[in-house]
Amino acid sequence: MAVELVERPLPRPSDEGYVEARLLEALGEARLALEFLERGLTRNAACKAFQAWRALMAALLRLELDRLKALAKTEEERRWLEAKAVPRVPTTKMKELSRLLRDAGHEAFTAWTDKALDLHDYQYHGPDPDMALSKYTTRQSAAADVVELIQELTKRIETLKGRIKWGEELEKALEEVRRALAR
Repeated sequence: MAVELVERPLPRPSDEGYVEARLLEALGEARLALEFLERGLTRNAACKAFQAWRALMAALLRLELDRLKALAKTEEERRWLEAKAVPRVPTTKMKELSRLLRDAGHEAFTAWTDKALDLHDYQYHGPDPDMALSKYTTRQSAAADVVELIQELTKRIETLKGRIKWGEELEKALEEVRRALAR
């Protein structure tokens, strides 16, 4: 994937191209995660897989914003979703946001977000035989979850083809990740 695709300034969440930009970001990070795995850099791969999932969440939060605002209980929650959740996807709120996405129809989203958060911990702590700081006792276990998370991410992005403007850049980025997964 061309670096310039992910290095472009991010459109505002209110702009039409925001979802597409976030999906390109997700696929770019996923591709880097797989590249790092090939090099044996498991902690870096875990970081990129987490960032890919977070970018996917940002895209879905924006795509489902009206539905999510309808699920919100207060006006303050609705404002927070639009002003903070969509543009920032705070790590500390990812579990709650994934529950909202699940309630908006994204099946099993919470379990996959939990896996992404486990990889986020692994990024900082590496393999931990005692499992006190990381859920992974070995590099191989973390690497397997990186691959599984990216497989799930690509499936979820593929399902959006009919819902968003799907351009050549997205198709090419998706194909690059598919090829990397097939290796």
